[in-house]
Amino acid sequence: MKQSQPLIKVIIPALNEEASIGKVLQDIPMAIVAEVVVVDNGSRDRTAEVARAQGATVLQEPERGYGAACLKGMAYLQEAPPDILVFLDADYSDYPEQLPELLRPILEANMDMVIGSRALGQRAKGSMTAPQRFGNWLSAHLLRLLYGAHFTDLGPFRAIRWDKLMELNMQDRNYGWTVEMQVKAARKKMRFTEVPVNYRMRIGTSKVSGTLRGVIGAGYKILFTIFKYALK
Repeated sequence: MKQSQPLIKVIIPALNEEASIGKVLQDIPMAIVAEVVVVDNGSRDRTAEVARAQGATVLQEPERGYGAACLKGMAYLQEAPPDILVFLDADYSDYPEQLPELLRPILEANMDMVIGSRALGQRAKGSMTAPQRFGNWLSAHLLRLLYGAHFTDLGPFRAIRWDKLMELNMQDRNYGWTVEMQVKAARKKMRFTEVPVNYRMRIGTSKVSGTLRGVIGAGYKILFTIFKYALK
């Protein structure tokens, strides 16, 4: 009997990404993706309109925060959950066409979660700021020291089995979302790995690395999250 193909869906949090969201959606290999959910996180431009025109399901989450947007998308998918869920940024810094590479360890090596590592891939010059690179390096070392988890990146481009994601009981509503997922996966001894992904200059200004407030806020929340679960 031929094994059925897993149901794959994608969540893309988006805030004022009118110039980039169409490019992201065009590059997703829809032959293997059942649905793309764009969560508009309070945009003041045509992000939602452009996403709908490209065939995406568009949800509204007025509470600002990357985690809040992801949780909104997950709540929507509860009614018809996928087998595998992919998270992807809306700024066109990732390469959506690498999605099959992200899925391969889950489909072929029985992994539970795969992180797209920008540290292992090819990065365009200037695509990651010095604070971003240092923050990833520090976080990776702390994850290894405190949890025995070997990561090189907190990259947003990632894939995870839906049932495993539900086990994590994700809570963070802003900057700590990505590291919370990795910390909890390590604590639960899930099977995870990384694959190299390429990274380019984003379209528009980053809401995190593009502002001092964002850099400080993200850095604090990431470190707080790492140590918070180490004490439990």
